Amino acid sequence: MNLEQIKKLHLKKYRQEFGVFLVEGEHLILELQAALATLPQLAQAQLLVTEAYRDWQTPLIKTEISVKQMAQIADTKTPQGILAVVAMSALQPLNQIKGIQKAVYLHEIQDPGNLGTILRSLAWFGGVKCLLSPGSVDPYNPKVVRASMGSIFHVPIEQNVSQTDIIERYSQFAYLDMDGRAISDPSFADFDCYVFGNEARGVPKELLELTGSSAFTIPGSGAIESLNVATAVSLSLYELRGRR
Repeated sequence: MNLEQIKKLHLKKYRQEFGVFLVEGEHLILELQAALATLPQLAQAQLLVTEAYRDWQTPLIKTEISVKQMAQIADTKTPQGILAVVAMSALQPLNQIKGIQKAVYLHEIQDPGNLGTILRSLAWFGGVKCLLSPGSVDPYNPKVVRASMGSIFHVPIEQNVSQTDIIERYSQFAYLDMDGRAISDPSFADFDCYVFGNEARGVPKELLELTGSSAFTIPGSGAIESLNVATAVSLSLYELRGRR
């Protein structure tokens, strides 16, 4: 891709049109290169560096550009000077991993930081895929990619998964509610799809009725009404991990 096209990747419609996304910063590039062991297709990524990273050791196709050019295409205000353009299709093999029977369904999650953090937790605990409803933040948004800290290379992700889709694919659903059973209850591990809602609105009543979801809760002090959704997902995954 040329620099004019790469500049457009800050916008979702162009990421979708070109089928690629940005991976920016030294740490994420290291994670990208490490992921080559399981996703060799990532070797086709286009690496762009400034003079400061001229000697960067990489199996990727490397092109040097100016600091000014880097500033024009990078998403961060003070770019480190190293980024890659990665094909979304290179991550598709993640969805072919066998043995993953459980899923987290995120309904209209909006905050890039929340989604990135959820992906980190999913990668850490493993064995659970991420399903995003229509209207959710784009997982290839540069802010999500950075917040994921490289986890996007390890977690099966599906976008635009409708309510009808999950009802056809899964049979037992759970969600979090103040009046539910504690997630420490052994039955919490019996479900195959765990539903989490929008940061402000939660899970729609209609979706809960359609799926026949069972309510669970994360016991707390009662000082506040709710947990951040990323924290709630992480605690749920921790509980599930201990019961496999």
